[in-house]
Amino acid sequence: MLRNRFLLSWLLVPLLALCSLSVMAEPADGTAQALHLLGYIGADYPATVNAGQVIDADEYREQLEFLGVLQGLIVALPANAGRGELEQGVAQLRSAVEQHGDGVAVTRQARQLAARLAELYQIRQIPAITPDPARGAPLYAQQCAVCHGDLGAGDGPAGLGLEPPPANLRDAARMDKLSLYDLFSTLGLGVEGTDMPSFADQLDERQRWDIATYVASFTAQPDQAAGSTFGLAELASKTPEEVASNHDAKAVAAFRAQRAQPPQEQRGPQELIGYTRSTLEQSLQTYRTGDHEQAYDLSVAAYLEGFELVESALDNLDAAQRKTTEKALMAYRQLLQDGASVAEAEQALEVAKVELGKAAELLAGGAMNASLSFFSSLLILLREGLEAILVLAAILAYLRNTGQQQAVRSVHVGWGLALLAGVGTWALAAYVIDVSGAQRELLEGATALFASVVLLWVGVWMHDRRHAAAWQDYIKSSLIGGGGRFGFAVLAFFSVYRELFEVILFYETLWLQAGPAGHDMVLAGAAAALVLLLGLAWVILRGSRKLPLATFFTANAVLLCVLSVVFAGHGVAALQEAGVLGTRPVAFFDFDWLGIHADAYTLSAQALALLGIAVLYGRSWLGERRRAQASA
Repeated sequence: MLRNRFLLSWLLVPLLALCSLSVMAEPADGTAQALHLLGYIGADYPATVNAGQVIDADEYREQLEFLGVLQGLIVALPANAGRGELEQGVAQLRSAVEQHGDGVAVTRQARQLAARLAELYQIRQIPAITPDPARGAPLYAQQCAVCHGDLGAGDGPAGLGLEPPPANLRDAARMDKLSLYDLFSTLGLGVEGTDMPSFADQLDERQRWDIATYVASFTAQPDQAAGSTFGLAELASKTPEEVASNHDAKAVAAFRAQRAQPPQEQRGPQELIGYTRSTLEQSLQTYRTGDHEQAYDLSVAAYLEGFELVESALDNLDAAQRKTTEKALMAYRQLLQDGASVAEAEQALEVAKVELGKAAELLAGGAMNASLSFFSSLLILLREGLEAILVLAAILAYLRNTGQQQAVRSVHVGWGLALLAGVGTWALAAYVIDVSGAQRELLEGATALFASVVLLWVGVWMHDRRHAAAWQDYIKSSLIGGGGRFGFAVLAFFSVYRELFEVILFYETLWLQAGPAGHDMVLAGAAAALVLLLGLAWVILRGSRKLPLATFFTANAVLLCVLSVVFAGHGVAALQEAGVLGTRPVAFFDFDWLGIHADAYTLSAQALALLGIAVLYGRSWLGERRRAQASA
């Protein structure tokens, strides 16, 4: 939880009593504590003095005491060419407070000193992983809501009777004086001498940043995020009041909204590769300190917020290099998760950095030539659309051959809605909210696994009704109703939606990579792929009419079951990329189009799907045998 007026003052009680910084979670040189104290003075001094008159004597005395401690902290900092400048700045700040200076001016002076302190002593005030309030919300509910209340108003049941009372996190005037870093560091340091503990042992850095952004959302309006765009460094280290000094009210509202939902920064391929490399190095450094969980989180972020965003561009140039680099990144990540030795992690990181260097060289080549733009465009749509078109064509042929026109319309509604949903999801991700790499992979993995289960069920269902008598019985009993039509519509929806969002992202990358001169070839490649896919659907629909009903049903059932196995592999691979599942490389071959990866988890998922097919088909075969014996 967080406190209001005494958010930082209680932190100094043990400093005054014990003259020791060793109990704190931050570095022992006192820089973090000094930053905390400057943040406290900047946030709380204006409420103690008004128009040159002290209006809260107790709080004012504490301000002077803390300024004295701050001076001691600055003097005790490691030698630095700018330390004298800091000492002079703190002396001037103390003089302004002693003279009952204007609150706004004192706040500005304190924030400027904090920024200079962070610069001189290289204090990182920027999260390594873009914070996500969606991750912070459940953490806040678990750790903070009991005192601060579900909505942050300071009215939690455990906060009753506490002195000082829990902070009202919906107090915009005070929150505008605090930066995200202030909130983050308070969670890490705690407030000694009060009920506010340090959460450094329970929450890693990523989680504390996530909570900080969630807390910031209490005083933000999400619909005001459009307009001025702020970088992650500004969002983390500046306060809305500081932004207000140089921007209009609309920009300040945008700042509040963006720091409550920090967008992923738009970076070029070389910057993304550089981000991946630097974040991996930071993860290794963290691993050396023994913080394995944070190191793993950083390795996941290095992939999802860096390399993954250039994967499609690299795929267009050299798919083999993309795969090799991805495997190297995954291997390093897995070593961290397995608790390998530092030497093993260092060796794996060096391999990954070599592969990243090769990828960077490929991506430095600029625009693609015309033929590469055409074939890349063609293969993107073929690769991503083949599975969806096979499912749709098989279902439509099945329904038309059995005269179920109402169900055919339901299928068209299903894939039509999927088109709208896919474009809508992309538009939201591009223009309204920021969808992280992890969220994309989770979405892809979840829909793939769901589609795998549905495809398996439908395939076995078709197999059970491959005989004319069984089909006629089913027609009479249930397909005429809405349940069967709804099931086909759901299958059509997920089969198309799973592919569409990724297709749009791939084409967005290809469009930029091809450049204006290559746009015509991109469109031509997409058109050629669309013709091929429609031709494949036509062949399936037309050829199915000439097959006997039993043969047609069996072929359809086999096709859908095969696709179920493919989707199972794709789904697990996506969850691995999101960091939800680990990786276990094995000696096997890769075939992306069939979802086959040389990994124990993806292969196990596909083996489980095959086992499900065997069990369900075995049950069907036993049922037929019993019926045959009964009728004999």
